[in-house]
Amino acid sequence: MHTEKKSIGIIGSGSWATALIKMISDAGHTVHWWIRNPEKANYIQTHLHNPDYLSSVEIHSEKVIVSNDLQFVLNQCGIIILAVPSAFIHQSLHGVVLPTENIYVSAIKGIEPNTNLVMAKYLEKNHGIPTDQVAIITGPCHAEEVAAEKLSYLTVAANTLDVAQLVKGYLEGEFIRVWCSADLIGAEYSAVMKNIYAIGAGIAHGLGYGDNFLALYTSCAIREMKVFLQAIDPSDRDVDEAAYLGDLLVTCYSQFSRNRTFGNMLGKGYSVKAAQLEMNMVAEGYYASNLIFNKSAKRDLQLPIADAVYRVIYENANAKKTFKVLSDHNLH
Repeated sequence: MHTEKKSIGIIGSGSWATALIKMISDAGHTVHWWIRNPEKANYIQTHLHNPDYLSSVEIHSEKVIVSNDLQFVLNQCGIIILAVPSAFIHQSLHGVVLPTENIYVSAIKGIEPNTNLVMAKYLEKNHGIPTDQVAIITGPCHAEEVAAEKLSYLTVAANTLDVAQLVKGYLEGEFIRVWCSADLIGAEYSAVMKNIYAIGAGIAHGLGYGDNFLALYTSCAIREMKVFLQAIDPSDRDVDEAAYLGDLLVTCYSQFSRNRTFGNMLGKGYSVKAAQLEMNMVAEGYYASNLIFNKSAKRDLQLPIADAVYRVIYENANAKKTFKVLSDHNLH
């Protein structure tokens, strides 16, 4: 059982990593923060804010230990939160040894694109980390609202509730509420899938569809998610809970959703490449769409929304025609 108090470290320097730093240090815990770029690490230590993301967040110098030595942080901390984009996780962890006794918490909500694996499976296959030593942090929560100290909600999922409860203890605070779940695989795939549906919601918005369509769209999306989750990992999970439906809703509706923003650009006529270049953050749903399409095809699942998003992204299908067919024949 992993009930003892452990030191905690965060890998990454983006908006979600910065929001997590705020949560943990605001709750009174000391946290080691690994930042790859030594100049940025020095800047944050000196000026006590992240110049690139959530710059309004004040870094507590007495609680936050900034380092650009990843192996030191891995060795120093018993809990490691991974908060880099999924496309960069392989590069970030290259050349270091991950202590297998640590608990690793994925805050990535995406897949590792080289292996097409969700983070729990990637850590197990590439770094020998048992899945019982892995947890994930999911929403419904946006980093921008954490920075603004708006009441926010997280779900921590792990194979065992004692691991989830341990991680919860570092995150909960005045503006942060945390639920625990034992549905590690379901929660992780849900976090992956909601980004695909957020891209689709953005495409619809870019094409001029309104709130009425989006309400029907999201109700169909959660049913699709349930079909996929039951096929990949049968369980009596309730997809109406916050980690599933709640996270889907906030990602499809929020102005802060990078996946919705990416989809909105596609709906307005941007090419995939042009939309990617325009954004300064990674839209995780881009990689997720390929994974879910292939896994659902192997199981002959009917996921019309996820399939439509895949065709727009990877097959250069016309977004207007694709969503016309979707709205006329596949949503009910």
